[in-house]
Formats: sequence, structure tokens, C-alpha cells
Amino acid sequence: MKIPAMDEALELARSGVGCTSPNPAVGAVLVKGNQVIGRGFHTYAQRKHAEILALDQAGAKARDATLYITLEPCSHHGRTPPCADALVNAGVARVVAAMEDPNPLVAGKGFRRLVDAGITVEIASEYAEEAAQLNEAFIHSMRTGRPLVTLKAALTLDGKIAAPEDNTGWITSERARAHVQQIRHNSDAILTGIGTVLTDDCLLTDRTGLERSRPLLRIVADSTLRIPLDSRIVTSFNGDLAILTTSAASEDRRHMLEYRGVRVLVFDGPGGRTDLGKLVEYLAGEQYRSLMIESGSKLNWAALEAGVADKIFFYYAPKILGGLRSLPVAGGAGRLHRRDAIQLTRMKLHSIPPDEFAVEAYVEK
Repeated sequence: MKIPAMDEALELARSGVGCTSPNPAVGAVLVKGNQVIGRGFHTYAQRKHAEILALDQAGAKARDATLYITLEPCSHHGRTPPCADALVNAGVARVVAAMEDPNPLVAGKGFRRLVDAGITVEIASEYAEEAAQLNEAFIHSMRTGRPLVTLKAALTLDGKIAAPEDNTGWITSERARAHVQQIRHNSDAILTGIGTVLTDDCLLTDRTGLERSRPLLRIVADSTLRIPLDSRIVTSFNGDLAILTTSAASEDRRHMLEYRGVRVLVFDGPGGRTDLGKLVEYLAGEQYRSLMIESGSKLNWAALEAGVADKIFFYYAPKILGGLRSLPVAGGAGRLHRRDAIQLTRMKLHSIPPDEFAVEAYVEK
């Protein structure tokens, strides 16, 4: 059953995407007598949560009203007082939520606070999946204690990401690349390898032009600190760059980067390579909810083999490179037996007209 006020609340929540991390995106609509009397959506900078903004708009009219909200109202003191208490004090009669908050500090406590105060609470379960998708990274982080890691790649139909010689131009269309930028905008951090930086001199920035709650943290995996100090990713530094390296790297190179303000993360892994698992732990400690990997063949496989990648987003173009020298999406040693292949689940196909498509799927852990 469609609930117009909940549809509007979800649309409001989408307005906050990219502007709420490390908090979730939430939308709220306050209704009384079939009339909307208050609306709100959360952004991290504004501090006030969606339901508080809706209450502010409604004023005294909020008494005996119904609140439609995409996520359970909070019940704890964080940057702001509990929203559940504000709803009780405003005299709201009924709360309809799309889903329970997975944050252990809330997780049903907000609903109990409302029910204990005599407020009717209902779950619009038909909206739960849509609401969860909106805050996928936040929910994953709350449930696992680590950021959601998405492996993105642009491929030919035969699974190649680069030709052996001339790699000028793009594999996918401008339309597909615009979709990638939206995923970057929704991400807290992005990782690439030193090979990509040396080959492409990439910037790795969010080019949507949309507002963000925090800068996109650009990370380069560089075991021996080969990154040129005059590369675009270093010279464009604005408090948003980290280099993932090992103890084998030159201390002088490390100091030169740190002198420029660049974060240098020394996480030793097996075989003299960087440890992606330690990077994910570090990002979790800094409350980064999502990491996007946009890299080359070796790092892609390292992320899959280490069990770091949670999902993939592969963009396919109607092209074939062929040959044994063209780079596959995931290189490295690979799996030696078909029965050992990394399994994907919950696959979705996204059409990108006129003749491209993307595959979104989750790595089976």
C-alpha cells in the first residue's frame, strides 16, 4: 500500500545523501487532518534531525499529529538531545517509521520511549527495503563495525579494464561515468593504487559539484612511496589525501609527504604489500561509513582475495579488447579451481542507455 507522506519522507531523505555522514540520511513529514504541517531532512552541518525540523515548522499544530519518518527516532544524547523525547513533548499522537535504527544506541529504544508515552507506533514494512537501501553504508557500518567497501570497475564485455599499450580515452560512456561520480559522491573515501596514479595522473575527486558533509578522503596504496610529489593528486591536496604504505618505504619520502600535510598510513601486510584489512579498521575508527575502490587489476584482486570488498559495481561497455596482454578486472594469482571462485549474490542489473549496463552484486562472505 502506498503512503504518500512516506514517499515524500523518502524523497526528502534523498536530499540529504552525501551531506549526513557519519549519520544516516533521514526524512520526516508531519501530517494532521490530511494536511502536511511540517517537513524536514537531516544534514550533518545543520545538526537538527529531520523530525525536529518538521516539529519546528509545525509548532503547536504538532499536537495529535502523525509523523512519517524513514528511520526510528533516536533515543540517546549525541550531538543533539533525543528526538523521541521531543516528539513526546510536542504531543505527537502517532509515528509511522519505515524501519528500526540499526545503531545499537537506538535499536528499538526510540520506539519503546514513544510507546511508553502513549504514542502509537507503526512500522511501514513495505518501505523497509527502500529505506535500508538509502542508508546501506550506515546500516552495514552499524551491524559490522566496518565501512561498506564497494569495488567499482569499467569493463569491456570480455572483462578487460586496460589495453596493453595505448590507454587514452574511456571504456564507458559519459553517461556511465556520470553515474560513477554519483557513487563517489555517496562515498566517504576512495582508494586507488600507485599504478593508476603513475599511469593516469588522476585526481580521484568528487566531480558532482554537490555539497558534502565531509571531504572525500582520497587514498593511494603505495607500498614503497613512489608517488610523485608533483602529481595532481598530491598538488591538489586539501586535507583530503592519505597514502597507504609499508615500513619498507623511504623515511625521507614519508617525511616529505607529511610535511605537506598528507596522512601517511603504515600498515604492513603479507608479502611486503600494504594491509587492506588494517586500512578498513582505520577508516572504521575514523567513522568513515563507506569506501569505494577504483583501481587496477592487482589491487582489485587483493581486495577480493583479502575479503575486504563487500560489493561490486561493474560498468560494461559494448566492446571487446581480447588478447592475453589486456588487463582483466582482477589479476593476481586468482583462484586455481572453479569450485573456489568468489561467489556473488543479490545481483542487480542497471541499464545505461543506449547500450551499456552495470552489474551491482554482493560478495558472499
